[in-house]
Amino acid sequence: MLKKLSFIFLSLIIITSCQTGSLRDSFDASYKYAQNTPYGRYPETVTYTLAHMAGVSNSYMPEGDTSENNAYTRYLSKKLNIQNINKIDEVEDRYFKAVNYSILKKNIPDVMIINNYHDLQYLVEHDMIEDLSTAYKKCTTQRIKDIYNSYPSILNHVTINGKLYAMPETNINDGPNLFWCREDWLKECGLQAPKTLTDVENIVRTFKKKKKTVGLVTDTSLTAGTGFSSEYLLNLYFASYNTYPKQWIMKGNQANYGSVDQNVKKVLSHLHELYKEGVLDQKFLERTSNNIAQLIIDGQCGAFFGPWWVPNNPLVTAKQKDASINWKPYRIETNKNGETTYHSINPSTKYVVVRKGFKHPEIIFKIISVIFDYLRYENMNVKEINDYYRLNVDPTARPISINVDYKNALHRSYENVQAILNGEKKRDVMAIDYPYAEACKNYLKNDKKNQAENWAAYASRIEALKLLETPLVKEVNSVYFGTTKTMMIKWWRLEEMEKDTYLKIICGKDSVSSFDQFVKKWYEHGGSEITKEVNQEIKKW
Repeated sequence: MLKKLSFIFLSLIIITSCQTGSLRDSFDASYKYAQNTPYGRYPETVTYTLAHMAGVSNSYMPEGDTSENNAYTRYLSKKLNIQNINKIDEVEDRYFKAVNYSILKKNIPDVMIINNYHDLQYLVEHDMIEDLSTAYKKCTTQRIKDIYNSYPSILNHVTINGKLYAMPETNINDGPNLFWCREDWLKECGLQAPKTLTDVENIVRTFKKKKKTVGLVTDTSLTAGTGFSSEYLLNLYFASYNTYPKQWIMKGNQANYGSVDQNVKKVLSHLHELYKEGVLDQKFLERTSNNIAQLIIDGQCGAFFGPWWVPNNPLVTAKQKDASINWKPYRIETNKNGETTYHSINPSTKYVVVRKGFKHPEIIFKIISVIFDYLRYENMNVKEINDYYRLNVDPTARPISINVDYKNALHRSYENVQAILNGEKKRDVMAIDYPYAEACKNYLKNDKKNQAENWAAYASRIEALKLLETPLVKEVNSVYFGTTKTMMIKWWRLEEMEKDTYLKIICGKDSVSSFDQFVKKWYEHGGSEITKEVNQEIKKW
């Protein structure tokens, strides 16, 4: 009897051991699969500390949602079994200060965004971040790889000594600024649709006289930098003289800095005349972007330059205040061939990095693959996510607050929304295109519900993007977006000198001839050395 009991007990041990081993083998296999595929789900929850870049007003999320518990984080938890714990949670300006402090203290979270290439170099040199080469190859979908490949050399910029150390954000091609104008006022004043900058100036004069508006509003930066598009800029004036301040442009075999080009002098002279006349807003030095937006909302400004997306901000607010107004975009020619030229922008100005020693560096690629591939193209019927699109929840609600999209994303979106409106079937339609198309349909039906928002969708996604579809829109290639050794020391002073000179000439505090003195000083105070360094960097490519 004792032998029989011993045999039974031994058999139970063997069976239990086999089952335990089988469960362990299954767990290990699931873990390995998750670590080596874009969509593989971890068998146990993986938590990661995060430096989260927040948005204003809680990113306009529904009440109760937070940056750790919202539609995106809940979906990622369900799909991948991961959860962020925010170590930093600040809006953009304060965010980078907090991140820089954590870098200096050598106490960084598992995942964070940086916006400075020299920070990336510092983190690599001090062995503070992971090599992401293998994680990128194994845990990024083919579509995400195709997206990165649509930007020449974008991954090369974050590859150091043959190793990939960051996941870059992508800055899509926004095209040139358009001229946004109160079409209802155009008709009332008997004016024709504008085509040239001369037409623009005539419209502003007329609006000032008949509608008591301010002059052409402009930001004090005057032109765009290297990594963004923005409203209230005068890029088109400079482009009309074939010059592009703040950009490194090839002339022959040499890259030259556009801000010291002699054609800039002609533009500044013309802008000074417009300022004297009042066609250019004579209080532009005093105004902030918020102040300009309020002028537009209050009907004190009827014309300005801005990108395709300005119906979403600030024009939608103006439309909510007065549904009868009608803002419309126009493409303005910058040369006699009827073309509109603009400079390209830095393909990436933000980089996602992973702390050295974090066990799962692959999660950043898994997150990006789920959000910007799976949810966009495959699983498009997630109600919570689509509700966020409909409510215009800010992208900062995502754990990793960057965008990854094709360089020609606007062209793709325009074609997709048009196809939906026309009832056509099309591959690669994104989830976000459907709510945009629905809003456009409601606008065309004159649906009174969400009238301003429907108009904003139609004005941006159809009217504005249609203007960018023409081959008469020409991109001029900016060839360098980095920072040389001398730039690190002297660039801030040269930028201050540039801005001071431009603004003083426009406002008449200095003569136009002072531009020549500025150019001379620019080269003497580091410009010559920087130009040499930039060209040496370009030759390495």
